[in-house]
Amino acid sequence: MDYKGSRLDEILKYNAQFVDEKAYEAYITTKNPEKKLVILSCMDTRLTELLPKAMNIKNGDAKIIKNAGATVMHPFGSIIRSIIVAIYEFEAKDVIVVGHHCCGMSNLDSDVLVEKMKQRGIEENIISTLYHAGIDVKKWLHGFESVEEAIKESVESIKNHPLIPKDIRIHGVIMDPYTGKLDVIVNGDH
Repeated sequence: MDYKGSRLDEILKYNAQFVDEKAYEAYITTKNPEKKLVILSCMDTRLTELLPKAMNIKNGDAKIIKNAGATVMHPFGSIIRSIIVAIYEFEAKDVIVVGHHCCGMSNLDSDVLVEKMKQRGIEENIISTLYHAGIDVKKWLHGFESVEEAIKESVESIKNHPLIPKDIRIHGVIMDPYTGKLDVIVNGDH
């Protein structure tokens, strides 16, 4: 099936109806997180609705940031930038890193991913040029062996960042992507 344009057309058709019927009114809130909370979560599709329900988060309660693996990859990348903006501009007081069991980034084989890139038309010379420019694509794409350790590392990256105030509580939890059960890996209250 050719998806080119079909998903966007489907979304736009739905959106027109959503706006016409004023369905958005149920979601009206302010830009400031009511619970003064930032959540860094994995982009896994199983967490799209489960995570907010399992954490009692409704629209307007939290700033939710998502990426592959709920990981902080660079101390001055977009994840830390978003957290810093949430803290200083939107008065967030807590940051919770939410990893999950059975994460696709766990033991991700970056060699296989690079081969898939090549099969989709990315030429070897592009990957080689990036490598010679100091970007090891395979290392950059590499996942992690332990979700728990990845959560701890992300919590430490946030906690020890020079622009994060010491009064911000940084927590780390792991979620079951089927039941929503949370297990604490790092309790930032202690």
